[in-house]
Amino acid sequence: MSELPSNLTPVRDAHAFDEGRLTDYLTTHVDGCRGPLRVLQFEGGQSNPTFHLTDAGGRMYVLRKKPPGKLLPSAHQVDREFRVIKALSDHTDVPVPKPYLLCQDGAVIGTTFYVMEYMPGRIFADPKMPGVSPAERGRIFDSMNDVLARIHNVDYRAVGLGDYGREGQYIPRQIARWSSQYDLSRTEHIEAMELLKQWLPANIPPGDETRINHGDYRLGNTVVHPTEPRIVAVLDWELSTLGHPLADLGYNCMMYHFGEGFGASGGYAGMDLAAFGIPTEAEYLAAYARRTGRSGIEHWDFYLAFSLFRLAAIVQGVYKRGLDGNASSTTATKYGNRCKAMADLGWSMVQARA
Repeated sequence: MSELPSNLTPVRDAHAFDEGRLTDYLTTHVDGCRGPLRVLQFEGGQSNPTFHLTDAGGRMYVLRKKPPGKLLPSAHQVDREFRVIKALSDHTDVPVPKPYLLCQDGAVIGTTFYVMEYMPGRIFADPKMPGVSPAERGRIFDSMNDVLARIHNVDYRAVGLGDYGREGQYIPRQIARWSSQYDLSRTEHIEAMELLKQWLPANIPPGDETRINHGDYRLGNTVVHPTEPRIVAVLDWELSTLGHPLADLGYNCMMYHFGEGFGASGGYAGMDLAAFGIPTEAEYLAAYARRTGRSGIEHWDFYLAFSLFRLAAIVQGVYKRGLDGNASSTTATKYGNRCKAMADLGWSMVQARA
């Protein structure tokens, strides 16, 4: 039996459910599942509570469910997560956990949930991968690049995801959405955000593409093999949709530009990448282009600035919700500063190309 992950806690009171009813349901609907179940909860701030299950035979599963209470219609759509994971598992070589079932019967544990296999391995919350050799870091990075290319090479219509999102015009729709969201959560005047709101819609590159977008593709949302330098599963598909692949790539590469002030661990800005073991951004882009059949990546500064603007709007929303909920001042200040830092960085990239 695999070793239990270190980030498990007893089930929190707010997320507790009838474990006996769940056991009855899974032993009926999942081949080989035997009760009783041992249920633990993954710690952390996932918007969809996530649980680790071990059955009487030692088999391990992961359950993700909607949180309790009244929810926004477009949020916490675990049924969408299940749908994309199942399509990729059944029809592609994208590494995802095997999905077992989706249950939309609220009588079982109170909310919609799905169950998938538990994938043992390493999850690097710190992008600097402490304790990993430079050579292994490079191979893990190349695997991350390869898996993103595999996602974007999927024929989404052929795998049954033709209606998983709107086709085309992803970038202008996202700019409009996050401009509006930012305006609703604005707590101070950030000049770079106002400038990006004007510049981005006026400078969208020509040509449009639609692919499966993960929406939050980064090292911390992957499982790396326990001993080998390769990704064995991509997690957290909550923000996935149909979108422009270079938006996903831009988001994935922001860590090359993050330094101090961008969260607890920062990024790779200013580091000796060769000594660290990872490719340069140009080398990473060239590998992605080769794997996706592109001659190169044009208008790269736009996609980076767009990704920084989108993330700045997201963290500003977190900051505003923290203020509204009387969160600790340290948390609120951290997210407030992060929004401005991301916006300033995005606008500096625009100015550098002018």
